[in-house]
Amino acid sequence: MDIRLGVILFIFVVYIRLAHFTCIPRDYGYGGTVCVCNATYCDFLDPVKKVNFPKAVVYTSNLAGLRFHRTTESFKNISADELESIDINVTRHRTLQSIHGWGGAFTDAAGINMETLSDDARENLLRSYFAKEGIEYNLCRVPIGGTDFSLEAYSYDDGEPDPELKRFALNRADFDYKIPYIKAALNISGGNMRMFASAWTAPKWMKTNGNYHGGTLKPEFYEAWARYYIKFFDEYKKRGIHFWGVTTGNEPSLAKFPLVTFQSISSIGWTSHTLATWVAEALGPTLHKNGYGNINIMALDDQRYYLPWFMDLVFKNPIARNYINGTAVHWYWDNIFPASLLTKLHNKFPDKFIISTEACKGFFLSRGVKLGSWSRGEDYAQDIIEDLRNWVTGWIDWNMALNETGGPTYINNIVDSPIVVNASANEFYKQPMFYALGHFSKFIPRTSVRVDSSESSKVWSVAFRRPDKGIAVVILNRGKADQNITIVDEGKGVLTLNLTAHSLTTVVYW
Repeated sequence: MDIRLGVILFIFVVYIRLAHFTCIPRDYGYGGTVCVCNATYCDFLDPVKKVNFPKAVVYTSNLAGLRFHRTTESFKNISADELESIDINVTRHRTLQSIHGWGGAFTDAAGINMETLSDDARENLLRSYFAKEGIEYNLCRVPIGGTDFSLEAYSYDDGEPDPELKRFALNRADFDYKIPYIKAALNISGGNMRMFASAWTAPKWMKTNGNYHGGTLKPEFYEAWARYYIKFFDEYKKRGIHFWGVTTGNEPSLAKFPLVTFQSISSIGWTSHTLATWVAEALGPTLHKNGYGNINIMALDDQRYYLPWFMDLVFKNPIARNYINGTAVHWYWDNIFPASLLTKLHNKFPDKFIISTEACKGFFLSRGVKLGSWSRGEDYAQDIIEDLRNWVTGWIDWNMALNETGGPTYINNIVDSPIVVNASANEFYKQPMFYALGHFSKFIPRTSVRVDSSESSKVWSVAFRRPDKGIAVVILNRGKADQNITIVDEGKGVLTLNLTAHSLTTVVYW
């Protein structure tokens, strides 16, 4: 009786563990499925464990419904000369850029949606992003003040002109929707999370047009605008939150954008000359003077169409160039402006890193949420691979959680998100975009270094040497048919894989 009971208990424990790590799919008719999570259940993935050569660990997600499905394959001791073709040739001794991190943004909207969940469901959502059994985000964006994904437009010093910033104060949204979830994420990640800040707009009285959206910064307030950043960092530091980086401001192009929806987003317009002047004469010196000289300054925070010409002009100011550590780039219009522009920027300024600091689907023609859209996940994966093959060192998504319509957003600028919250059901849905991001963030930790790898006409791929000396290769098959591919690594041999149709695969080996 005791033995039988023990066997039953063992089987029950194994069942519960397997179930806990398995996706519960749901199809909403958008060409794929979501994974459903709630207060008592969510799919998770154990941290990667080293396997001995000649084995390799293979993780697959696909249109058919697999999510981080784990298998093992083995390298074969075959000479590359014996192969008819080589799809991916990994040259590990040729190293390129080092990774800064992966993540999303702590917007007001993300916090508002998290707040609608029960404590346990919210914990599962945060663990999904930040825990060792999640996709291990480690670099996130924090808005300085309001964005289009707030309940209203705001700054931290609204009202009459206040050059001394005596009225500066964090907004209720910081205390309700940002700070609690940032602190929770820091705790869940074991402190393994860095953050950078971005401002959308200055107070109206600092701007030439007296509005949150459009206009430029009045030159007489350049120094006050830099001190505004210091006030923000000070307030967050009081609450145990420190910043790794800061951008020079979200999408200056919005100040003159012709489309009405985008034109109403809070913004400050900069030219290359005025931006360089502000960094050189105000932001850079003010950060250093106030104990924040270690914060990385990232210029631009806008689209590829600014590359490389805009940064070339900014860096003509030698003082600004000295203060700026890297360039922040957004993904919108990447289908028009090629990733090769990133390489052109890198070749001109190899000492300055490049990070992709914002991305989302559903922002233009096909607006809002499409629950389960596999093609949107593929779009993410392809863009990340193209960016990484062109010197990008990190990739940051936009809202970490939105509701089922793609908000809240006070200007109705609805978009999609890797996690969508259904407050009435106390559920949240992990989209294919979530797993696409995880195929990189989970397996390519901070300080991983890209190694040279050949490109294939069959698939998209990129390879990295991890801090534990393992190699991670991420492969995207957007085709309607399975693909047999060969990976050749000098000194290791040949690994043959069957990639299912419409699949994303991460291979890790040591």
